Amino acid sequence: MSNKSRIKNGAVVCAGGDYMKQQATFDPVIEARVEELLSRMTLEEKAAQMVQIPYRMVPREEALDWARKGAGSFLHVLGDDAREVQSIALSTRLGIPVLFGIDAIHGHGLNEQATIFPSQLAAACSWNPALVEEMGRVTAREVATDGLHWTFSPVLCLGRDPRWGRVDETFGEDPYLTAVLGTAIIRGYQGKRLDGNESILACAKHYIGYGEAVGGRDACDTEMTYRKLRDVFLPPFEQAIEAGCATVMTAYGSIDGTPFTASEKTLKTILRDELGFDGLVVTDWDNVNSLVERQHVAENLDEASLLAAEAGNDMIMTTTAFYDSAIRLVRTGKMPESVLDGAVKNILRVKFRMGLFEQPEKRGVPGCLGCAEHLEASRALARESIVLLKNNGVLPLAPTVKKIAVVGPNADDIRAQYGDWTYFTHPMPNPEHPPVRPYVTVLEGVRTLAEASGAEVVYARGCGVIETPEDDLDAAVEAARDCGAILLVLGDCVEQAGEFRDRADLSLSGRQEELFLRLKTLNIPIITVLVATKPLCFPRVAEGSDAVLVAFNGGMFGGLAVAEAVFGKLNPSGKLPVSVPHHTGQIPVYYNSLPGWHGGTYVDQPAESLFAFGEGFGYARFAYDNLRFDEKTLTLSVTLTNAGTVRGAETAQVYIRDLVSSVITPIKRLIAFEKATLEPGETRELRFQLKPEDFSLVLPNERRVVESGDFQLMAGTSSKDADLLSLTFRLTVTN
Repeated sequence: MSNKSRIKNGAVVCAGGDYMKQQATFDPVIEARVEELLSRMTLEEKAAQMVQIPYRMVPREEALDWARKGAGSFLHVLGDDAREVQSIALSTRLGIPVLFGIDAIHGHGLNEQATIFPSQLAAACSWNPALVEEMGRVTAREVATDGLHWTFSPVLCLGRDPRWGRVDETFGEDPYLTAVLGTAIIRGYQGKRLDGNESILACAKHYIGYGEAVGGRDACDTEMTYRKLRDVFLPPFEQAIEAGCATVMTAYGSIDGTPFTASEKTLKTILRDELGFDGLVVTDWDNVNSLVERQHVAENLDEASLLAAEAGNDMIMTTTAFYDSAIRLVRTGKMPESVLDGAVKNILRVKFRMGLFEQPEKRGVPGCLGCAEHLEASRALARESIVLLKNNGVLPLAPTVKKIAVVGPNADDIRAQYGDWTYFTHPMPNPEHPPVRPYVTVLEGVRTLAEASGAEVVYARGCGVIETPEDDLDAAVEAARDCGAILLVLGDCVEQAGEFRDRADLSLSGRQEELFLRLKTLNIPIITVLVATKPLCFPRVAEGSDAVLVAFNGGMFGGLAVAEAVFGKLNPSGKLPVSVPHHTGQIPVYYNSLPGWHGGTYVDQPAESLFAFGEGFGYARFAYDNLRFDEKTLTLSVTLTNAGTVRGAETAQVYIRDLVSSVITPIKRLIAFEKATLEPGETRELRFQLKPEDFSLVLPNERRVVESGDFQLMAGTSSKDADLLSLTFRLTVTN
C-alpha cells in the first residue's frame, strides 16, 4: 500500500499545529476575583508576582525585603522561616499570599524527618500506579504539614540515555508507562481539590524533551523535530494536563537551537492553545539568566526577560533581576504591560484555586511526618520495586546456608540507597549530615533476617564506588572464604548523578568489577545487587553471578526489601522501566527504537540490551496463551496462568507494531499493561480495552492520525520478542 493511500484512508485522532484548539475551562467566580485584584496592582507588584526567590541562596534580610515587595513565590524555605515570609507578604498593601515551592521529588526528603520513598526510577519498577499515587498522597500530606504548597514533581522526561545525570528522576524510557505513573502521582499530590488541607500543586517537568539532550549532556540541545516531540515526548504531558496538573516547568535545553524558555510554539501554541493548559508555567532554575550566560541568545537580562515573558513563562525561578528588567521593558515601551497581566492572571488563578487567600498556610496532618502509616507506604513501594533479573536457583537462599557474606560499597551506605534529592544533597550538598532513622540498609536487612533463621552474617566493604586508599579487596575475600553465599552490593553514588553529573562511561567505577572477580575465585554462589541511580553496564558481573537483583535507589526500606527477596520473605515482582546496556557505546538501546539499521548489530557488541525493558521475574512461573483480538470492539485478551508453586504477581504487557506506515514507526510500542496476583495453579483471562489512539502515529505535518493497514499486537512478560505472543490483523479506517 502506498503512503498516499494510507494517508487518504487515515483518520485524524488528535491534530497539531493550527488544526485543533482546546478551550480551557475557568471558574467564573475565581476569574472575577483575579480580574478585580489585577486591576488594583501596580506595575511593580505585577513584576514581583512573577519572581520566585531562592530563600537559601540570598541573605535573610534580602529575602524578607522581597516579601515586602510582593514576590509571588519562594523556594526551599521551611517551617518558621516560611511563616515569617508569609506574614510579611500578607501585611503588604494587597496581601497576596506567597506560594511556597519545594523539591519533594521522592518524598519530602529535604526535611530530615520526612518519609523518603524510592526514586521515580525505582518506583517505576513496581509498574503499580496505585502505589505511586499513594507515594504522591503521602508526600503531599507531609509537604502540606510543613505549611508548603507546591512540589516540583513529577519528572515526565524520558530516561532514554543513561549517560544523562537525571535518569533516576524519570519513570524510565517509555512514554506510556511514564504517562500512567505520572498521572497517578499527580492525583496523589493534588487530591480531589487543590484547596484541600492535604493537597499540594504538582508540576509536570521538564517541558519538553529535556532528557533527549545530545550525548546525554544535561541541558544541551535536543536532537528532535516537532513531529518527534509530539509523537514521543508530548503524550506524558498531555495526559498530565488532562489529569489536571496545575503547573508546568520549562526545560533548560533547546530544540533546533531555540531554548525551551523562549519557545512560543511549545509554551503557547502547543501547551495553551492545543492542550488547553490553564495553570501556571514556571521556568527551571535561573533559566532566564541562562539565555544570556549559557545559551547566548540574548545580549543582556532585558532581552532575556522579554524573550521569556513573551514566550509564555509566568513565574521566573531565581532570576531575581527579571523584576527590574520587566519594569524597565514596560516603561520603555519594549514590552506591553498586557504580557505581565497574562502571566499574573495565571499565577493568581492558581493561588485562588489553592484557597490561599482564605488559608495561606497548608495544614496537613500535624505529627504525620515519618508516621507509621507513611513509613508503611514507603516500605510497600520498595518491596514492589525490586527486580529479579537472573536466578540459577540460588534464590531464595536455602535454610542450609548458615553463613552469608555481605560485601560491596553500597551494602551499608544509606546515601547511595537514597540517591539524589534528600537532605544529603539539597538544597545545598551536605554529605556529612548524619543519617536520620528509620532506614534499613541491605546489610542491616540481611542481618535482621539472618538472625531469625539462625545464620551468621559477615561484612566487608571491599572497595568504594570510587577508588580510595581504604579499599581492601583482600579483607573482603578472606571474610567470604568459608561462607555459603555472597551478597555483593554494587552500584554508583550521589556524586555520580544529578544535575551537572552526566557520565561518559557507565561501567562499574572504581575497583568494583575487580572485587567481583576476586570473589568469583572462591567458587561460592554470588548474588549481585545493583543499588544505583541508573542502569549501569556490568555484563561480566551479570554473566558470572548466580543471581542478579536491581534495587536502584530504594528509599528508607530499599535494603529491607532486598533482604526479604533474598530470604524468600518477598516474591519479587518488579519489571525494568528502562533497558540496561552491555556497553556505553551501545547507547541508545531503548526498546522502542526505529528499524532500518544496516546489519542490525555492532561488530564488537551485541545489538540487544543486557537486560530489556519490561524484564523481571520472581519465584513463581507464569505462562501466557490464547491471545485474541476483537477488531470490532478493539479488545485484546490473553490467558495468564501461575504455573509455579508459590503465589506471585506478574505484569502483563501489551505492545503494538505498525507493519507498514507513512512514517517510520518503532519496532514495538507499549500501549497497555496490568499487574495481576495469582495463586499457584490459578488461571485468569486479562482483557485490555484498546483505543484508536493506540494505533496512531504523527505525520510530518504534526497531525496525529490512525492509518489503515496491518498491525501486530503482542502480549507477554517483557518487551523481548521471545517473551511475547503475537497476532496480526488488518485495521480499516474510514473518515
